[in-house]
Formats: sequence, C-alpha cells, structure tokens
Amino acid sequence: MTKTQDVRGEHNLKPIIFFDGVCHLCNGLVDLILRADKDQRFMFAALQGQTARELLPGLPKDTGRWSIVYLDETGVHQESDAVLEICRRLGGWWSCLSIARLLPRWLRDASYRLIARNRYGVFGHRATCRIPTGQELHRFLP
Repeated sequence: MTKTQDVRGEHNLKPIIFFDGVCHLCNGLVDLILRADKDQRFMFAALQGQTARELLPGLPKDTGRWSIVYLDETGVHQESDAVLEICRRLGGWWSCLSIARLLPRWLRDASYRLIARNRYGVFGHRATCRIPTGQELHRFLP
C-alpha cells in the first residue's frame, strides 16, 4: 500500500486539490469547483493540513510561495499545470480552458506566480482555514 492510499483510504482514490485554506482567492476557486463538480470527482485538502504535510513533504515554509497542488493517479501537478489538469478533469466547457497548454509553460507559470504572489494583497485572507459545511465535509481531508 502506498502512502497516498494510507491517507486517502483504499476505498477513496479520488484526485486531491490542495489549496491555501486562508486565501480568499483559493477558497473562491474551491467553491467554484465544488459547484461545477457534479460527479464529485475531487477531494480537497488545505495546504495547512495533515494530508498536505504527509503527501507534500517538500512544501515551502513561505506561504507566499504556495501554489495550488493537484494530486491524481499520474502524480503531482503544480501551478498552471494543476489548474489546467483540474479543468480537463472537470470536462464540459471547462476542458476548453486546456487550450492554454499551447502557451509555453514558462509563460503560464510566470503569470500564475504573479497572481499567487499577490493574492493576499489583492483578494485578502482569513485568520483561519476554511471550515467545510456539513454538506461539503465528506469532500475535505484533514
């Protein structure tokens, strides 16, 4: 059994979207994905949580350098690749956003990092991590 299976449980091998639990922009993205993901393809975990500590041991200490991280059966995806993989997996019109893959990764990631670096200043942040509602609880990992 792999470490991923240990944390997620053998019965739950859904992809995990790791996000900054105190970031308003990141939480807005999670809300958007929760609404769009009618088939409940994804699980969610805050980068501040136990699951992230166990599955993402190389996470930078500087939260300003944090990025959305997407873990699926093919491995770990970060920055623009993570966003594009999530869109692809959501399907429908979301998959149309995958056309951004035609742009060079260095350009996509530079744009992503510019937004990520300024997300607290522009969108703000919370004092504590997001607390899922009762209806969302089964989609969130510790």
